[in-house]
Amino acid sequence: MEEKLTAQDLMLNLKAAGFDRRAAEEYLACWRSGEIKKQLHLLAAKRDLLLHHVHLEEKQIACLDYLVYRVTKEAPLD
Repeated sequence: MEEKLTAQDLMLNLKAAGFDRRAAEEYLACWRSGEIKKQLHLLAAKRDLLLHHVHLEEKQIACLDYLVYRVTKEAPLD
């Protein structure tokens, strides 16, 4: 059986997930008042933001890979 989540554990997890202090406190207030839909909304919004950043970084990696490809195609290494 899982132990009940404490506010301290929750704050540590939110921080690890990238929530800033304001957003974590907003989430904690919802948690304390039992606003489950709002909690899920805040978590989904943070997830969407993180995923957006991942996609941007994937695009940057693809650009770097293309440049490496072009450099090695135009000037083969000895």
